[in-house]
Amino acid sequence: MNRCAFLSMDNLQAFECYDHLLYKPFEKEGWEVKNVSWRNNKVNWDYYDAVIVRSSWDYQKEPSRFLEVIKKIDSSSARLANSLEIIGWNIDKSYLKELSEKNISVVPTIQPPHFSPKNLTDYFSFFKTDEIVIKPLIGASADDTFWLHKNASVQPLQALEKAFNHTSFMVQPFIKSVIEKGEYSLFFFYDTYSHAILKTPAEGDFRVQEEHGGTLRTVKPASQLLQTAEDVMQMLPAQPLYARLDFAEKDGAFLLMEAELIEPSLYFNMDADSPSRFVEAFKKWWNAFTA
Repeated sequence: MNRCAFLSMDNLQAFECYDHLLYKPFEKEGWEVKNVSWRNNKVNWDYYDAVIVRSSWDYQKEPSRFLEVIKKIDSSSARLANSLEIIGWNIDKSYLKELSEKNISVVPTIQPPHFSPKNLTDYFSFFKTDEIVIKPLIGASADDTFWLHKNASVQPLQALEKAFNHTSFMVQPFIKSVIEKGEYSLFFFYDTYSHAILKTPAEGDFRVQEEHGGTLRTVKPASQLLQTAEDVMQMLPAQPLYARLDFAEKDGAFLLMEAELIEPSLYFNMDADSPSRFVEAFKKWWNAFTA
């Protein structure tokens, strides 16, 4: 029996994780699956035939250390998914600028060189908007993500300075459809579209994650949205085993918010057939190496 490690966190109790739904489909194909913490320094990665980065949802706290682990896995005999090339490209959200230059419609983004409270008004003016979002270039789970209103009597300056005084960050206009309609996520396994969901934030919030009170429902993506997502897939630096592409709708167009290629939740709970589709995609990915 082949061995596969799902790269994970030490403790997932605070998160909604659905990777366990993959266990039986993998076992049916002759694979033994085990969750392994990326922080475990005693792991012999050569023991595994494959390592799939899954629920490593705290990597943003120590991205350099995380990348060192990824490089160690890549240099072992285990086959890594997604690849080191993809993870290195995706870990810093500067990739949005690259995709924009390739004619992918993304949420407009700037990357100021340093944070200063006196520059906040400039960001509103630059985007000609009353609402902006500020978040780290390396981030996950909506950590240190701020939704700011131009006319707010008090801005969370202390929290902003704590988050970004020594951290690279990005600024975007707030896309109101995220709270009015929701955020679309489309999932691709290897070279094939799998399923899509619509994530809606809780009342008064903008974060769509379940951990922040967001709600989910399965949707059939509009043809324009699906085509936009397929265009993004064609522009990635390498073929991923899995991808989650997040979009917001604005003025009839779909704007890429993020291409999640490292450790996205793939919401296997939202589509009963998606675990089996993932394992079929894994087999294609695996055979591409062994052919």
